[in-house]
Amino acid sequence: MDTLTDTILAVLMIGNTHYVDIGAASDAVIFYETEKTAHMTLPGEGALVGDMTVYTDGYHVAWQGGPAGDWKIGHEAGVFTYTGPDGEAAGTITKIVPGNPEGY
Repeated sequence: MDTLTDTILAVLMIGNTHYVDIGAASDAVIFYETEKTAHMTLPGEGALVGDMTVYTDGYHVAWQGGPAGDWKIGHEAGVFTYTGPDGEAAGTITKIVPGNPEGY
């Protein structure tokens, strides 16, 4: 699997909402508002706002009132996979929607 780099991450993330299959009844939803701010809702939980920094091969998010960690997004055969701070696959993107359809 190839890891996406900073320029590709910026195009794929900033201003877009990712719906991510994390193995729950519904997808996690992540809106990347700017290169410095992200919003996330996990299934069955409230919305979080995070301070984000994009690196050469990934990004870091410190969720206000929640955890912080380094993340990567990899790509192979048409599938985008999030890799968590532990280095393990954390979920796959089911769709990417331009803008903020969830109204964060």
